[in-house]
Amino acid sequence: MNTIDNILLIDIPKIHDTRGNLSVIENDIVPFEIKRVYYLYDVPSGAERGGHAHKKLQQFLIALSGSFDVVLKDGTQQKIITLNKPNQGLLIPSGIWRELQNFSSGSVCLVIASAVFDEADYIRDFTDFESFKNRIG
Repeated sequence: MNTIDNILLIDIPKIHDTRGNLSVIENDIVPFEIKRVYYLYDVPSGAERGGHAHKKLQQFLIALSGSFDVVLKDGTQQKIITLNKPNQGLLIPSGIWRELQNFSSGSVCLVIASAVFDEADYIRDFTDFESFKNRIG
């Protein structure tokens, strides 16, 4: 069973160049096979995203532009991590509740996922999440 302690901030290699920096994400950076990539942008001021957990899916979140906070809960502990570097990603394993908030103007959140969309993998109610954690714990 994953906990807050299994969440990792991972540095993405950054190639410096006077014409602009370049970062590359390959299989040695993300510890799962990439099955889906999507991004969040134009998030209105004060809006929140996320508000769910996954039973099996893992995600790797990157603030490509701007910043936002990721509120993480494992049923016992809570941690807030601010993402604001395009060369750093947040690995969220399965079984962790996540909420994204405090998006800065112009922020872009890239999400790399270990599986394609499957509604059955989502836990969208926090009470259901707590029950899920108690069942597998």
